[in-house]
Amino acid sequence: MQYIGEIISIGVAFSWTLTAMASEVASKRLGVVVANVWRMLFAGLCSAALCWLLLGNALPVYADARAWGWLLLSGVVGYFFGDWCLFNSYLWIGSRYGQLFMTLAPVFSAFAAWISLGQNLSLKDLLAMAVTISGIALSILNRGSGHRVSMQLPWQGVLFGIGAGVGQGVGLVLSKIGLDAYTAGVPSGVLPHIANYLPFSANLIRCVAGFACFSAWMLLRGQGRAFRAGFHNRRGMGMLGVAVIFGPFLGVGFSLLAVQHVAAGIASTLMATTPIIILLPSWYFFHQKITVKSVLGAVISVMGASLFFLSV
Repeated sequence: MQYIGEIISIGVAFSWTLTAMASEVASKRLGVVVANVWRMLFAGLCSAALCWLLLGNALPVYADARAWGWLLLSGVVGYFFGDWCLFNSYLWIGSRYGQLFMTLAPVFSAFAAWISLGQNLSLKDLLAMAVTISGIALSILNRGSGHRVSMQLPWQGVLFGIGAGVGQGVGLVLSKIGLDAYTAGVPSGVLPHIANYLPFSANLIRCVAGFACFSAWMLLRGQGRAFRAGFHNRRGMGMLGVAVIFGPFLGVGFSLLAVQHVAAGIASTLMATTPIIILLPSWYFFHQKITVKSVLGAVISVMGASLFFLSV
């Protein structure tokens, strides 16, 4: 099917819109670390069950040490570091602005691909970075008295948002490398039958890394009691369930499927349209004001990300 990768990527953007809003509620009720431990646990179990149904085995039996290594690293960068930053940004600036900073993911994807895959950064790429950053700046900066420019968001939230973009962008490239290694290890006679399902198996490995890192951090912080208490928080766990289904389970699984059918950068750009999609839902559910400046900033930031992949 033509444009299947692009269609999947847009679907992921809608999925992440729902995930972002549910995660904001869950983080406020359960705490960032506890919410992510539960989230990674549920996502891993769901991924294992899906792999068992699709592949006949819950475990990634064809993944060799190289594939495990890259996918575990991807999980540490994307799930642990990236999502820790992202969930903290939800607490400081809300899911709407948190997702705005995710438009930086293609920027960091380009840098990661330049470093790890040898892809060149052209003048067009630098222009794309400038446009993306300009769109974010338009959304978060205000002109105060004396023509001074001030930031309308807490600086902590801004730093967490940037960190989330780094984790998402670099994690996606690492996932691509790991998935390629995973695919290369599958016997040629088996590969045609399971090729479309391998991303979900690869995501299970990433969930293992995320769960292990968040669990270790939770224990180091002495939050075991908060973890157990979180199970009885119905609204928090309910929103977490929504976040799991549409985030690390379906959303990330389909994002890995998308990069099988289209370049990682294009997939990342289409997935980055969430800041535009989330404007109306955040206005309806969270009563966040929508201004011309905020809409224009979100559109410009997404357009800037798309410039990376225009043919010249």
